[in-house]
Parts: sequence; C-alpha cells; structure tokens
Amino acid sequence: MKTVIIHGQNHKGNTYMIAHELGEKIGGELKEFFLPKDFDEPCRGCWTCFNKDLTHCPHYKKLKPLADAMDEADVVILASPVYVYHATGQMMAFLDHFGTRWLVHRPDERAFRKQGVAVATAAGGGMKSTVKDMYHSMFFWGYPRIYRLGVAVRASKPDEIPEKIQQKIHRETDHLAAKIKKNHGSFAPTLKTRVWFMMMRWMHKVFWKFEPDYSYWEEHGWHDRKRPWKSC
Repeated sequence: MKTVIIHGQNHKGNTYMIAHELGEKIGGELKEFFLPKDFDEPCRGCWTCFNKDLTHCPHYKKLKPLADAMDEADVVILASPVYVYHATGQMMAFLDHFGTRWLVHRPDERAFRKQGVAVATAAGGGMKSTVKDMYHSMFFWGYPRIYRLGVAVRASKPDEIPEKIQQKIHRETDHLAAKIKKNHGSFAPTLKTRVWFMMMRWMHKVFWKFEPDYSYWEEHGWHDRKRPWKSC
C-alpha cells in the first residue's frame, strides 16, 4: 500500500507528529511533502487549467511531483495545524490548484479507489472547520472513504502534550490505521459520492455543456452507463 502525506507547514510539530505516526502505522511505502517548502505558489486565477488542463498550469512543473505522488497513492493524508480556525494558507493555495479535478469538472478515475484522511491539531479549538477545509477537496475529487482526525493537543509542541492526550492519539491512530488497512481495495463509493456524481452528470446534460468538461465526461462514457468506480 502506498501512502502520501501533504503537510500544510514546514516544521515538524504536533500535526506532523500525528500524521506521520498514522502513515507509519498504515505501513507500506510512505512519501511526505511539506508546504511551502515543496510547493509555494498561489493560484494566479489564470483559468488555464479550466480551459485546457492541469498540465498547462504555470506552476505545473513544481506541482507535478506532489500530484504524481497523490495519483499513485492508495491513501492520501492532508495535515494542517489550525490557523485562525482554518487550514494554513499554503495548504489552501495547494488545494486551489486541483479545482479542475472536482466532480463537476474532470475528476481522475483513480480518485474513486482511494482513501483520504484529514488531520488537524490545535492547542484549543478549530479542528472541525480546519478538517472540513481539506475534507471538501478530497470528497469532491471523488475519494469514496475519507476519515477525519482532529485533536486538541493542549500544547505548542509534541514533547509538551499531556500524557493522557498522547495515549489518546496513539489509540486513535492505531484504530484508524487498522480501518484503512482493512478497507484497502474492498470498498465502493458511498451513496453520498454516487448521488453527487449523478447530480453533476444531470447538470452537464441539462444545463451546462462547458468545455472541455463535457467532452471529458463524454469520452469516459460517464454521461451514459459507465462509472469511474467500475473502471478502476
């Protein structure tokens, strides 16, 4: 099994510790990237990816190693500390570059066989909204199984986390890693994913024949009876 972690910060603090621990427990091949060290470009809003495709993005050369790792992975972990009740700016800038992969546009077929995890930590609160920032992208990319792990660590760095909370973290990563390994290759998209897919299909056919999205769906047979989760 292949796992990739996209860390929404450069330093190896609380969020890194939990995400990395989970990645290690999942086992198999593990790759990790750090933002903004490994990708530091904000979206320019040039619309090139929508009019053409992601390979024409002016930042694609920098983005490609991260995009390739995510495409090849079985499990994608997005991890961010809470910054003003949301994911870090660098994480959001990174996710902005994958707008064309949302269900309404041109989702990648491989996404429908992946598991995703959104990890967030804070000394106090804001984990729910931060996890949601990352969850939304993975869901609308088509990931059929997405897990949320938000932890109030009550500390500014790993060695200050109270023992009771550390034990809770270890239990939760144990449980989540076991669930991910159990589900590997054995699941179909949830009803929610299927419903959203069918809504986008209906919208394409009835209201919005935007190109190149419409032709992309036509080429894949999704406007007819084919479904991306059946061709993976």
